[in-house]
Amino acid sequence: MKTFANHWYRTCTAMLGVAGCLVLACAPSARAQDVSAKTLVDRAQIQDLVTRYYYNFGKENPESFSDFYADDAELILGTTHFKGKDGIAKAYARGGGSSPAPAKPYSFMVTISNPLIVVHGNAATSQVIFTEFLIDKQGEAPHIRTQGREYATFVKVSGQWRYKTRQIKGGTVPPDGWKE
Repeated sequence: MKTFANHWYRTCTAMLGVAGCLVLACAPSARAQDVSAKTLVDRAQIQDLVTRYYYNFGKENPESFSDFYADDAELILGTTHFKGKDGIAKAYARGGGSSPAPAKPYSFMVTISNPLIVVHGNAATSQVIFTEFLIDKQGEAPHIRTQGREYATFVKVSGQWRYKTRQIKGGTVPPDGWKE
């Protein structure tokens, strides 16, 4: 009798577990985007653009950062706005003013994580967390220079995804008026 009771208890427990999994699997996720082959391809292309952009930092011969942007794009760093490809190119070319240039690190790397990409036809939004790492001298341990969030909008230009706006912020509060 004891074996039957144990078997019955295990069977009921297993059935309840399966039922719970089915309920969770059928429950809609919070603000999930409809997924189609097209949105998956678009999201992969946008994530590739963002990844290539961040790989560009610290490269010996980087691609022009402005090539990642649409012609009328805007880059927002804190309270400073750079508009159009020329403005964005100047943002990356600007000097350090009258202070001496800091010593060039042995290695500069930027990682991105937690990409949230939402496609709206030929436009899209993304949020990523970035972390900048420096290694001052060969053999030394890396240290974090800064960490923040990037909030971006994208448009398709001649079939290619390009940044429309890119805003860098610290903290966890999105920019005013931000919509996924």
